[in-house]
Amino acid sequence: MTAHSLDGKVALITGGASGIGRAAALLFAKEGAAVGILDVNEGEGKSAAEEIRAGGGRAFFEHADVARADDCRRAVERAIRKFGGLHILFNNAGIIRRASVTRLSEEDWSRVMDVNVKAVFLLSKFAIPEIARSGGGSIINMGSGWGLSAGALAAAYCASKGAVVQLTRAMAIDHGPEKIRVNCLCPGDTDTPMLREEARQLGEPGDEFLAKTSRRPLRRIGTPEEIARAALYLASDASKFVTGTALVIDGGGLA
Repeated sequence: MTAHSLDGKVALITGGASGIGRAAALLFAKEGAAVGILDVNEGEGKSAAEEIRAGGGRAFFEHADVARADDCRRAVERAIRKFGGLHILFNNAGIIRRASVTRLSEEDWSRVMDVNVKAVFLLSKFAIPEIARSGGGSIINMGSGWGLSAGALAAAYCASKGAVVQLTRAMAIDHGPEKIRVNCLCPGDTDTPMLREEARQLGEPGDEFLAKTSRRPLRRIGTPEEIARAALYLASDASKFVTGTALVIDGGGLA
């Protein structure tokens, strides 16, 4: 058994149908975890769960709007019912709306804050008692480099990710005594459907946009698998004395 083994663990991953969430679901399952995949994309979510089961792993897909309390509660309850416990929560789901505050609609502001921040609160609210009953574990929240250093035309997104960083720290303080570690991932630009959606929102050709975002010391953008490996580190006993931190994985972009 390696330091990154998740044998005997149960994980819930939001936004698990694509991008970083899907990569994490496949990797966690490979390391021995039973995985619950939450997403609104039913086709891709079911496909990810089927891929895990085809490889001999255990997984289910749950159609869930993570900004809705009932959906979050139902997903946690299904994990307990199906796998008998819960040890890892990866609050990965997120959306972006590229606009300044003067051009951002109230509806878009609310939706970004709901998916990026409220969902972390809701899933954690229902998951924490179960993780504590299972003997403790790890919560990983998806932040961003823009939660630490802001960027242009992304007011709601930057605000939401800054909130996630601070929520992570507060949760780490509150739930450390329950043997629950809470950390935050802060990736730089990563080759995911959301990054390509940013290009669309800004009216820029996808290839040109990706080339521009690769201007960092390592001269490239990240891959979902690279961010998933960082999530695995925080989920596993390899990080058993790490809590309340914001781990930057951005190829040197913030530097």
